[in-house]
Amino acid sequence: MTTQTPTVFIVDDDPAVRDSLEMLLAAQGLQVTGFPNAQSFLQHYQSGEIGCLVLDIRMPQITGLALQEMLNARHMQLPILFITGHGDVEECSRAFRAGAIDFLTKPIDPLRLLDGLKRGIRLCIQQHEQRAETEDILQQLARISPREREVLDRIADGLSSKEIAQQLHLSPRTVDVHRANLFDKLNVNSLADLIRFYLRALEATGKKRPE
Repeated sequence: MTTQTPTVFIVDDDPAVRDSLEMLLAAQGLQVTGFPNAQSFLQHYQSGEIGCLVLDIRMPQITGLALQEMLNARHMQLPILFITGHGDVEECSRAFRAGAIDFLTKPIDPLRLLDGLKRGIRLCIQQHEQRAETEDILQQLARISPREREVLDRIADGLSSKEIAQQLHLSPRTVDVHRANLFDKLNVNSLADLIRFYLRALEATGKKRPE
């Protein structure tokens, strides 16, 4: 579980809107940081920070939609709630297609805003934990040798040590040594745990089971 304190980032070129939102959210016990434009936000924000972005859709120089595209291109998974004083179906559609979690028109409904922020922060935490789990799996995979990976693939297919030995032209005892190394290096205590790790590794690496 992450120990970071979630932050609500507000990017709006209207200081009155920005100040009112900061006061509203701070009163709810949320940590809030405001920015007058996309440039200042990009200079401050660090990839991996936990939180949610409240983003004005129409701003000079870099618009809200442009900032969303930039974050997506940089693989910065920060949930976004768009706010706008002028509802536009096309803009709304573009925002949602690119992953926005809500699109609010001014004056902002406080309850809907808070509900959206809660959903966004939960989503951000889940994404952060998934990334951390993937990194952990990749680190564990890096500990095993290519031969051990071949044995692991065949264990996952349900083959016995004797069958694996025949396929890889090894002795059953050598296969058993590789199996023991897998249990040790991957920190698993049972065959079921080993198979669960294998399936998670396939998902984390985006690979399919070997045919």
